[in-house]
Amino acid sequence: MNEDAGAATPDGEVAHLRTKLAEAQDRHIRAAADLENLRKRCATQVSRAAEETRAAVAAEWLPVVDNLERALDHARARPDAIVEGVTSVRDQALEVLAGLGFPRRDDIGAKFDPARHDAVAVQPEPTTEAGTVIKVVRPGYGEGEHQLRPAQVVVAGPS
Repeated sequence: MNEDAGAATPDGEVAHLRTKLAEAQDRHIRAAADLENLRKRCATQVSRAAEETRAAVAAEWLPVVDNLERALDHARARPDAIVEGVTSVRDQALEVLAGLGFPRRDDIGAKFDPARHDAVAVQPEPTTEAGTVIKVVRPGYGEGEHQLRPAQVVVAGPS
């Protein structure tokens, strides 16, 4: 007996439709469960990736902290060594930032760009074209869409 033969009577057709409905409901429940499991898996993976990223960045900074401690230890023995030690650690910190994709920018002489700079002052500068960065108050790090922060700058104004 084929499937359509049982559905020829009204009772057979109702039974057939109920079977189809039950199958569709079962597929729907399974699909919803699969979707929920996928959502949970993705959330776990995102959380794990964030934790691994934080740990990797923190690991990059550990040598900087170690060297700060060494510089402080040397400064106790030889106070004039503190400037040399802090300068060395600052250079190391700048290398870490550059390695993470956020190099420090040297913006002196650059044309003011509101996407890269926050102007904190405008100052007349007769020998420099207006709109040129003449002083960096706080350096910027990164480039384009990968900017950690913009530089705070003083811009040359009209003389």
